[in-house]
Amino acid sequence: MPLLHSQHISGTDFTHVKTMQIYLVGGAVRDRYLNLPSKDQDWVVVGASPADMLAAGYKQVGADFPVFLHPKTQQEYALARTERKSGHGYQGFVCDFDKNVTLEEDLLRRDLTINAMAQDDSGKLIDPYGGLQDLHNKVLRHVSPAFAEDPLRVLRVARFAARFAHLGFSIAPQTLELMADICQQGELAHLTAERVWQETERAMAEKSPDVYFRVLQECGALQVIFPEIAALFGVPQPEKYHPEIDTGLHILMCLQQIRRRSADTRALFATLTHDLGKALTPAENWPAHHGHEKLSIKPIKALCKRLRVPNGHQELALKTAEFHTHAHRAFELRPDTLLDILKKLDALRKPDVFALFLLCCEADACGRTGFEDKPYPQADYLRSALNVINNIRAEEFVAAGLSGQAIGQAMDAARVAALSEFKKTWAEEHGHAPH
Repeated sequence: MPLLHSQHISGTDFTHVKTMQIYLVGGAVRDRYLNLPSKDQDWVVVGASPADMLAAGYKQVGADFPVFLHPKTQQEYALARTERKSGHGYQGFVCDFDKNVTLEEDLLRRDLTINAMAQDDSGKLIDPYGGLQDLHNKVLRHVSPAFAEDPLRVLRVARFAARFAHLGFSIAPQTLELMADICQQGELAHLTAERVWQETERAMAEKSPDVYFRVLQECGALQVIFPEIAALFGVPQPEKYHPEIDTGLHILMCLQQIRRRSADTRALFATLTHDLGKALTPAENWPAHHGHEKLSIKPIKALCKRLRVPNGHQELALKTAEFHTHAHRAFELRPDTLLDILKKLDALRKPDVFALFLLCCEADACGRTGFEDKPYPQADYLRSALNVINNIRAEEFVAAGLSGQAIGQAMDAARVAALSEFKKTWAEEHGHAPH
């Protein structure tokens, strides 16, 4: 039997609750065995009631079932519970958190075996469902058939696959079959937009975000949740520029590239969606996709509205979709066109967003078979061009007696002249990068 959770760990007095036991559970236990840092520590309390927790000074949070915050550490302590399916979606459950619920019963309701391990305060591992063996075998496996009752677990498993793919983890075939069953039964339709976006944003920040979308495609969830992205698979591109040919595969390669450069989910989302218009170009013109940039705008807006994507993510996604090919052709742009593009990108007012835009463009250029490590000098060129126009200030034109619109017109004329000189100097010093 595990030891009673000692007072020096809990920081509170539970001596009046003789049957209570506290265990460290879930990710903290898993990550210890993977030698990974763990941000959060979650605890399960067995043999206690909500009244016991409140009497010990804990603060109750959560409406669905009792979770309590430690009065000092603010870590989460949840009463051991069982769940019974009562409706659709991830909220369609009735929870039982009676004092008689055992640790094993609590762990049984969890998603993956590697998340269904516990540790008592003596350090002893409690692993009734083989999580440690699955850690050693690098397998993501469901704990029980009850896995299929919660559609959110499709996204969670895909996210864990994205997190641990670099360590060699893969999803057990039986678990992938259950995920496909959930999708076929229409359960994903009951997920709220907020939860879908929350899981997706977290997945995009993992080490292998492409794996998240690859798993969703494999189990049939991509077509349901991200039909705009699913539509890209099977759409051909010119082999000369895209040896990988398939647009969907290109997007996955771009996600690998942007994640090498940034964990900012705005950049990841923009990279994910920058070519949505390629599914909307006339099929008779394939593999060419003329005008796909502006065609991407409508599906991006639709996706963002449906999933309630934050405005900052949408802003960068729309800019990247519309102007990424301009960035690729930066050396060909006339000075006045270059200035116009920089202004439309709002590069002067939002240089941080412009910097992310350039990373997205570089990821697009490198997200092609054989181009993965190819330099992208266009980014340096555009950064330098922005510095050139940044050096032209309104003050000098005000001092010259100009006012109103005349100031802006004079500044733009000076910027175009400066960019023209910059373009010549760059060509002399660097040459023009091949298209």
